[in-house]
Amino acid sequence: MKSKKTILSRRSFIGSTTTFALGLSLGGPKVFGAPAYIPNLLKPNSKINGVQLGLITYSFRAMEDQSAEATLQYILDSGVNAIELMGSVAESFIGKPENKMNGRRYYRLSRKEQNNELSKEEKKELEELKLQKESYDKEVENWSAKRNIADFTKLRKMYEDAGVSIYAFKPDYLLRKGNSDANINYAMTAGKLLGASHVTLELPDDPAHSLKLGQLAQKNGIKVAYHGHEQQHPSWWDTALQQSNHNAINLDLGHYTAAGNTDSIEFINNNHQNIMSMHVKDRQNPENGKKNLAFGMGDTPIAEVLQLMRDQNYTFPATIEYEYRTPEGSSIVEEIKKSVMYCKNALES
Repeated sequence: MKSKKTILSRRSFIGSTTTFALGLSLGGPKVFGAPAYIPNLLKPNSKINGVQLGLITYSFRAMEDQSAEATLQYILDSGVNAIELMGSVAESFIGKPENKMNGRRYYRLSRKEQNNELSKEEKKELEELKLQKESYDKEVENWSAKRNIADFTKLRKMYEDAGVSIYAFKPDYLLRKGNSDANINYAMTAGKLLGASHVTLELPDDPAHSLKLGQLAQKNGIKVAYHGHEQQHPSWWDTALQQSNHNAINLDLGHYTAAGNTDSIEFINNNHQNIMSMHVKDRQNPENGKKNLAFGMGDTPIAEVLQLMRDQNYTFPATIEYEYRTPEGSSIVEEIKKSVMYCKNALES
């Protein structure tokens, strides 16, 4: 069933967005009435001097409407033409039931339960949330038995018609340890249908699982790129890379800096052939507090790395990930546009 949060109908959105996209340019004004005979005129183009600036749709997680149609509009408004797509957005498009349970509250109370810290009222609340989760899991199980994976091609077409390509797919829970081969194959097939060259997830703690993922990725003709946070270090991916040539790196430049690493340029030079995509955010180093800040305000060598990619003709996308606090009077989209412009200026310097 379609989410009530979807603002536009799918049919009207596809038509209006494709037309509207003709009036968009990176950081520029909206222009209407463009000649129809000029293909892709003024559609977003965030490939600058050979470097593809992209965006992970996780950046829009705080937006009220999480539908694929609304997400596409956010992307277009941000001036970006290539993305890493979150699984929740994609699966909502093909009819996955909406989860109305308060997930944050559930996991917070679950952690308190593990530490024997629940009050009587909280115990009652958690039991109700567990019942809601059980009901939702059953609803998803029933939907999964009849989902039509071919519908992902309709989502890809809608995005491509608006000038947006999907180079990576992050299918949330489907690739984690404990999932069936059927779920993993489904996630990888979905990635291929969406046009992605790789699926992404956090690097598993268990090497047996990264071995399994590499083997299934080879079978499915796609790569799996492993993401990290502050546990990243230069040799962190070595085991996975040695296990399979379908295992790869999804470097997070900001987290890498916050982890205390100072060798970003050297690491990328040594490993560029294994990097499928790179998350870009500006974080401080440990000495300065590790905070997420607006681009150019932290310690992450964003400009230097982008210029390295340009000068060395590295082809993996630089995926902007919006994580700092939205300033009063601004918006998520406006802040992403500033991040895109910062990267654009670095690549044109």
